[in-house]
Amino acid sequence: MFLQIDPAGELPIYEQIVRQVKFAVAGRIVKSGEMIPSVREVARALAINPNTVAKAYRQLQLDGVLEPVRGEGLQVAPGAVEPCVRDRLALIRARLRQVLGEARRSHLDARAIGELVQGELDAIQREEVSA
Repeated sequence: MFLQIDPAGELPIYEQIVRQVKFAVAGRIVKSGEMIPSVREVARALAINPNTVAKAYRQLQLDGVLEPVRGEGLQVAPGAVEPCVRDRLALIRARLRQVLGEARRSHLDARAIGELVQGELDAIQREEVSA
């Protein structure tokens, strides 16, 4: 299962699920027409309340990411990839803007920030290669 939650995180659990499903669709980990795990399966796997999963799934349906398949469950809606890519970029851009703003307020210049960002990107790439 592609979902992981952080019960102690700042985001409510249902919102973590919404974001992760959107990121999975944007990254084509789950594809249009693919069935997603049931509310019960997700609740059991993540040890969370089924109502929390149901709330996330309702939001994803309202956002046009998931659609019901009669007698089967929920599937990724056709055309969901592009909006999910846009949402993913908007979320990442907003978080990046917060971090960069904090760096500027702490009096780091653009060069130092650029070196810091590049160093972290390099570290992530090394971790991905060694994994």
